[in-house]
Amino acid sequence: MDRNLLAWCAFGLYVALTTALALRGMKKTTSFSGFALGNRDLGPTMVGITLAAAIASTATFVINPGFVFAHGVSALMHLGLAANLGVIVALVLLSKGFRQLGEKTAALTLPHWIGARYRHPGMRTYFALLNLVLAISFVVLIVKGSALVMQHTLGLGYVASVLLIVIFVFSYILMGGTYAHVYTNAFQGGLMILVALAIFASGFYLLEDGVGAFFDRIAAQDANLVAPVNPDSSLFGSVWDVYVCGFVIGAGLMCQPHILTKSLYLKKESDLRRYLIVAVVVGVIFALVLMAGLYARVRFPDIASQDEVMPIYLTRAFSPLVGVLISVALLAAGMSTLDGLLVGASTIAANDVFLGKLGDRWLAGKTENERQTVALKASRWILVGMGVLSAGLALDPPELVGIFAQVGIYGLVSASLVPVAAGIFVEELDSRDVFAAALLGPAVHFTHYLVSVYGYGQFVNPASTATEGVLVSVALLTAATAFRRYRARNALVVGAR
Repeated sequence: MDRNLLAWCAFGLYVALTTALALRGMKKTTSFSGFALGNRDLGPTMVGITLAAAIASTATFVINPGFVFAHGVSALMHLGLAANLGVIVALVLLSKGFRQLGEKTAALTLPHWIGARYRHPGMRTYFALLNLVLAISFVVLIVKGSALVMQHTLGLGYVASVLLIVIFVFSYILMGGTYAHVYTNAFQGGLMILVALAIFASGFYLLEDGVGAFFDRIAAQDANLVAPVNPDSSLFGSVWDVYVCGFVIGAGLMCQPHILTKSLYLKKESDLRRYLIVAVVVGVIFALVLMAGLYARVRFPDIASQDEVMPIYLTRAFSPLVGVLISVALLAAGMSTLDGLLVGASTIAANDVFLGKLGDRWLAGKTENERQTVALKASRWILVGMGVLSAGLALDPPELVGIFAQVGIYGLVSASLVPVAAGIFVEELDSRDVFAAALLGPAVHFTHYLVSVYGYGQFVNPASTATEGVLVSVALLTAATAFRRYRARNALVVGAR
């Protein structure tokens, strides 16, 4: 069978199955809360796979192997070891507390959770707007990465690929919301597990002469490529960049709007254990894909574009049949995160902007049922607007879309990690101090990055500037909290006298 025809048949089957699952989800989406979180009747195994698929996405499966190809073992340590360890630690430590408070306050989104935890409507609106603005950068990464795979797989042009991806994914999320997201992600996640194992195994023969011989072949191109810290790398040139920032950013990425909220899909707290085990195990399997960057460095060192390492590797390393099936599964990997982002973003727009502080003015006099109905409609129209904006940006993206996405999403990390973690583990906090920390973190990140790159022409790792933002945010909140408690104790002493 012709390779192109085979690719279209496989993609057509994927589209048909995904559409059927989305239609099933639509039947169960009868309210705005159902669109946002489902009806809390989803099993922990399914939600765990959904979570892992949402974390992995196009970044892990398509874009990040290119960083490993370009920077070597140091990138593998940053993305595969340090970041994954941060992800696991944050998931285990934060999920239970996040779910408990989320159930208590009936929170539908991360901004909603933060606003309820600190009783601060302004902070809720701030995080809602920040999430909406910065999430666009990640959506553009996913759309571009998926479009590159689609070009090599289906033979479409880049513009046609972008439009097809946006129209398809946005459409099925419009229909089914969270149910469509979970059903399709569980299906896509299953495909991604098989693909991750196949890609990881594709380079085993390169290790027949031993691991040392494999790395010697890479070192023959550049000895720094096999170093745990690459001194020639602008991204992974120090222990700080590779390991410390990797861990902090991995933990912080769990505070994205479409990640921690997965725990709110569960019916009961006892489901958390299985949910976390499934998510962690599947996530580790997904991380094995990063080895393709080293395989490609040995087999195809002539690849010129970092962002095209994975699409080209699949075309050259696998037979036409296997390569097509894997490429279609990689499209599923991108869409699995894209649909989660879209559900989160549209829900935030409706729930935390339209029904938040601004909605109190716009919908004054409306009953709760009327407000919910308007919110559901608004979330879908907002989704359409995001689709148009994302497609427009993806048609002319920056050269290294991975860096573009990191700058935006890491800004969200520098704002949200401290308020979420502190909100779970520290009882007595002043909302003004938390808000100030949430403002300072991204201010440090964006200022350092933009001044370095555009002011001095010196490239800096976005993970480094974001980690600086997190640490400064921690320092501010710690100092402010200690000062308030010191004043309170003094006031008690003076009052006792």
